[in-house]
Amino acid sequence: MTPIAPHMSAFLRERLPLQRGASDHTCNSYAYAFQLLFQFASARLQITPSALALEQLDAPLIMECLHDLETARHNSPRTRNARLVAIKSFMRFLEYRVPALLEHSRRILAIPAKKTETRLVHYLTVEEMQSLLNVPDLQRRDGIRDRAMLHLCFAAGLRVSE
Repeated sequence: MTPIAPHMSAFLRERLPLQRGASDHTCNSYAYAFQLLFQFASARLQITPSALALEQLDAPLIMECLHDLETARHNSPRTRNARLVAIKSFMRFLEYRVPALLEHSRRILAIPAKKTETRLVHYLTVEEMQSLLNVPDLQRRDGIRDRAMLHLCFAAGLRVSE
């Protein structure tokens, strides 16, 4: 059985912030996703979270955890997908650190994300468009170019989808 702790520590302390340049919010979100997963797994397997092994976190257990997030915790599919992204990212990280678990991680990586509806923005208000126009740095050439393109789109009446 492969202990989780050293790999989780390397993932959250080195991989995300140092190698991937993830923000503190992303690191905290991923850590919380694993906290929820470990709580669920320890309750389901009736062992302490520190006694969990990587082999115990299989695809069916993770799918049960994701289902529990939606039903018991009333998370939206979008939140469920965010937790799944954290787990999949850790599994991709493990593929290189623990090659013996390659097939195990592939099964978890095959868990599909739940479909969510994307709201389409039909139009921008004048205040929203002005805030977009104020973003480019006018001290740089590309900032002047970006503001001119945004202004042209606004003046020409382009739809947001275009």
